[in-house]
Amino acid sequence: MSDSGTDLILADAQTTTALSARVSSLALSSIAPQTQHLLLRMFADPSVLEKDEKSLLVTQLKECVAKFPEVSELRVLLGMALCVNLDVHPAIEELKESVRLAPNSFIAQLKLGELWMRLRVVDKAEEHTHMAALLAQNLAQSDLARKQSATIRAMKREGIERGGYTSPFAFVTSLVQRLWARNSGETALSVGDAQ
Repeated sequence: MSDSGTDLILADAQTTTALSARVSSLALSSIAPQTQHLLLRMFADPSVLEKDEKSLLVTQLKECVAKFPEVSELRVLLGMALCVNLDVHPAIEELKESVRLAPNSFIAQLKLGELWMRLRVVDKAEEHTHMAALLAQNLAQSDLARKQSATIRAMKREGIERGGYTSPFAFVTSLVQRLWARNSGETALSVGDAQ
């Protein structure tokens, strides 16, 4: 009876969520006070961290992730610290892994969307930010996702996005088109001046 009862309890979605919350809390509480202080400074203003402090923060968060590799929130913190340290590719990998571990995590989706937005990969940014907006559980989260979505829409409207790979001839073609348009305009002006 106790084995089947335990299996039923452990299979319950609420129990799984509660257990993972305990693991997350344990993992987050295992962050050393010095690292917590650096995290607070990073959240307040990332530009105030010195290069050695950024490196120390990344190293300490990597150690935490090594202890608790299944905790999505730690990977989000590590991804953010890697971004501040300008380690873009490792940050992408950590945030992707965070989303893989917890696809229903608001902060994981939002931060991956923010990184893609800053890298001007607008389609991916839009996708993850939209998912974050759907996962928002309070007004503050909804507001963060809404503002990030608005920034992404403005980037699209203003044409600030990284395009895909194009042919080397695309530059030449656009140059010829601009020259053609300018020459056509000058011809129209000279005809208008002659009259």
